[in-house]
Amino acid sequence: MKGFSNRWKDFPDYIIGITKEIWEDRGVGTLNHYYAPDIPVRSPMGIQKGNQDVIAATMATINEFPDRELLGEDVIWSGDENTGYLSSHRLLTKATHTRDGQFGPATGKKWQVYVIADCAAKEDTIYDEWLVRDYGGIVRQLGMNPRDYAAEVIAIEGGKDKAGKPFTPAVDVDGGYHGTGNNNQWGQRYADTLTRIMNHDFTHIRDSYDRACIGEYAGAKRAVGWEDILEFWVGLRSSFPHAEFKIHHQIGMDADMLSPRAAIRWSLDGKHDGWGSFGEPTGAYVHVMGMCHAEFGPYGPDGVGLRREFALYDEIAIWKQILMHAGDQA
Repeated sequence: MKGFSNRWKDFPDYIIGITKEIWEDRGVGTLNHYYAPDIPVRSPMGIQKGNQDVIAATMATINEFPDRELLGEDVIWSGDENTGYLSSHRLLTKATHTRDGQFGPATGKKWQVYVIADCAAKEDTIYDEWLVRDYGGIVRQLGMNPRDYAAEVIAIEGGKDKAGKPFTPAVDVDGGYHGTGNNNQWGQRYADTLTRIMNHDFTHIRDSYDRACIGEYAGAKRAVGWEDILEFWVGLRSSFPHAEFKIHHQIGMDADMLSPRAAIRWSLDGKHDGWGSFGEPTGAYVHVMGMCHAEFGPYGPDGVGLRREFALYDEIAIWKQILMHAGDQA
């Protein structure tokens, strides 16, 4: 790969390797090399600007969860050495709440959640990033309720008028990556599926998902089979029934000794005006940053079925937007 160290055999090896080096091997200072000085890192809770903010947040996480592991499950990627690459990296991360920190007094409890990070890289440097971690899943496994935890965060930050605002397109910045992925058939197939679901065509789940499909979803929830999967997607969409759905990036792949697969980054923008996973409608305007991976197999009506799905959004960021709108921190 042009401009990259010859340590790496290919782009997935680079992404998995530097992730382990930075966060598990405690090479935090290497962020000064691997991350551009002015990199924007977008998550549902906001934007960190510059690698020094990333370093500070990384040290705080290592302190609170010293045994944290980040197990790279897949890198779904697009691009080339001339234009640069975009990796959609799925990690299964686990840790023990050993020390006091962001999540309050140490509980000694263990947690395990998924994270998806979209990173743009060129010449050995990550320069633009989008990240969704299952924040609600961590909170739930530490024995807290996501709505109540979001209310505590608002209070700690000084109330709804002073609390940090979650990410919305209005505060976005141009980090330099302008690609939209590739036109591979598997990415298009999954984009069509998500679009139909968001257009309220929930019967499509039975038509396109393997009957034995397993979904790994926000809130550290595992769904097995059509009914559980339907419950997850209906719960989200019915909370924001009129919100606008957009796909921002899509990649399809059929390589690397793995099933055909896809990665989609998407959003919902609109009012919390329906009963669903987020309770009583409040009229709050909410931005949902979502990231999904999907794997396909041979069992489906047309000889293809979606057999594994990973769909992440940040419950805490959504509840924070709802509660800051309502002024309700009870």
